[in-house]
Amino acid sequence: MFRVGLGRDLHRLSESRALILGGELIPSQKGAEGHSDADVLVHAIIDALLGAAALGDIGEFFPDTDPSFKDVSSMILLEKVLRKMREKFPDFKILNIDCVISLERPAVSPYKKNIRRNLAAVLGISPEQVHVKGKTGEGIGDVGEGRAIEALAVAALDI
Repeated sequence: MFRVGLGRDLHRLSESRALILGGELIPSQKGAEGHSDADVLVHAIIDALLGAAALGDIGEFFPDTDPSFKDVSSMILLEKVLRKMREKFPDFKILNIDCVISLERPAVSPYKKNIRRNLAAVLGISPEQVHVKGKTGEGIGDVGEGRAIEALAVAALDI
């Protein structure tokens, strides 16, 4: 059975946090605020995978009220979700992941190759099955004015 899931995440930016996208530390004056490492890209991918598998959402699995998830790597959370998915669908395959990161600066383009490689390694797929695009907010809204970062992800699964 073919299934598709959509994920979205949005975080405020803060000068007191590091910017991590797809497990990659990105040099930046601001990073995303959040309970975990606030990797908006991985959070969007987690929600896309959970949606495709009809298993809930990231907040149900990793509530921000649980101190055990404080500052945890989102890549570890992604691994936990994949294990949960395997319990329900032992033979599922990720066909592809497509993502958009909206951030005014820094530019995402120089880091896309490493991000794709990081994600593919955890997801157990080829980097060619992971696509990452970077967009700006064109000076409009919270993203465009440098106050927020947003990520969207679509996951296609064979279950």
